[in-house]
Amino acid sequence: MSNSALFFLAISSPTSSNLGADALRRRLESSSWSPGPRRAGGSGIVRVRCEKRDDAFFMRRCVELARKAVGCTSPNPMVGCVVVKDGEIVGRGFHPKAGQPHAEVFALRDAGILAENATAYVSLEPCNHHGRTPPCTEALIRAKVKQVVVGMVDPNPIVASKGVDRLRDSGIDVIVGVEEMLCQKLNEAYIHRIITGRPFVTLRYTLSFNGRIMTQLGKGAEGPGGYYSQLLQEYDGILIPNDLLSKISTLPTSHEIGANQPFHIVIAKGSGYSLCLPRLTAGSAAKIIVLAERHIKVEPEVEGIEMVVLEQITLSSILDYCGRRGLCSILLDFAGGSECLSELLEDAVSEHLIQKVIMEICPFWNIREKTSELEFSYDSLRLKNLESRISNESVLVEGYL
Repeated sequence: MSNSALFFLAISSPTSSNLGADALRRRLESSSWSPGPRRAGGSGIVRVRCEKRDDAFFMRRCVELARKAVGCTSPNPMVGCVVVKDGEIVGRGFHPKAGQPHAEVFALRDAGILAENATAYVSLEPCNHHGRTPPCTEALIRAKVKQVVVGMVDPNPIVASKGVDRLRDSGIDVIVGVEEMLCQKLNEAYIHRIITGRPFVTLRYTLSFNGRIMTQLGKGAEGPGGYYSQLLQEYDGILIPNDLLSKISTLPTSHEIGANQPFHIVIAKGSGYSLCLPRLTAGSAAKIIVLAERHIKVEPEVEGIEMVVLEQITLSSILDYCGRRGLCSILLDFAGGSECLSELLEDAVSEHLIQKVIMEICPFWNIREKTSELEFSYDSLRLKNLESRISNESVLVEGYL
C-alpha cells in the first residue's frame, strides 16, 4: 500500500463579542449554552451553538464522565451516568476501575434523595447480575427513579437486554438508543472483544511529509499531555517486535497522571536463543510478556517477565492469546525497518485482524531512513469514518477498516 501525506491548514481568529459584559457572563454561566467550534474561513467569525437540554445532551455528559476512566476499566467497559431532575443534573458518576462500583451507583449516591422520581441517563445498559459488584438495576429500582435512558444495550450475553427488561418489569420507563453511535465508539474495543473474542487492534505509523515511514517507536511520550502518551494509556497492550528493541532505549510508556500502563508484548520471532530488552523502569517487568516459538533466555533477568510459548507466531495466534488473557485493545505500532512486523501484517487486512488505523504526518523531509512501505494482500484499501486533527507540529489522521 503506497503512502501519501495529507496537509491541513486550519485558520481561525477570535473576534470580539457584540454582547455586553453582563449578558455575556450570563450566557457563559447558563448550562444550556456552549460555544461551538471555530470554523476555518476568511471571516474568522466565532459561531455560537445553543445546545438544547434534551436526552442527547445528557447522554453526551454521560460519555464525558465515562472517559474520565480511560485506560482504567478494562476488561470492563467505560460507563458514565447522570441523574436529572427538573432539567438539572443532581447526580454524576462513572465506573473508575474493574471491581469498583459502577457508574449508576456513584451517580445515585451523589443525587441522594433527589434521585426519587428523577431520570437516570447511563451510556451502557445497567447490569442485572451479581458479579464483582451487585446489579445496578436493583440500585435504580431502590432509588425510585421514574425513568432510565440508556445509550446502548450491552452486547455481553450476561447482560444483553436483561437490565432493560428488569427495569421495565419494575414499572420504570426505559428509553434505549440515545446517542447510540457515540456510546458505541466510546467502548469500541470492549464491544469488539465481546463479539469476536479477540482484542480491537489499532495500526499506527508515522510518515515524513515526503511519504516515508519513520522509526518512531516509543518517541513522543516523554511527558504528560502529548498525543502519544495519551494514546498509550488507552490500550491494554502494545506489540513490540524483537528486531526493533535495539533501536529504543526504553519501552513505550504513558506519562499521564495515574495512567494504567499497557502490557508490552514482545514478539520474539527468529531471535535465536536469547533476547535483550531495553532499560526497564521500576515495576515495568511485571507488564512484559515475551511471545516466542520456544523458550529463550531474556536479558536482563528480572523477576516478573512472563514467557509464553506459541506453536506459531502469527498475528492471528497472538490476538487469540491476548483475547484469552482478557485484553480488549492492542496497539500495533509499525516502525520502519521491522521485518517481523511486516511479516505479521501480510494477511492482517484480509483476515480482518486490524480495525483502526492512525497515521501521524510529521513536518520532516526524511532521506536517511530507507524504510519499506506497508504491504497488504490487497490492491487497494479505503478507510472509513475519517477524522483529522493537529497535535503539536504533526497532523493525525484516523480511520476504520
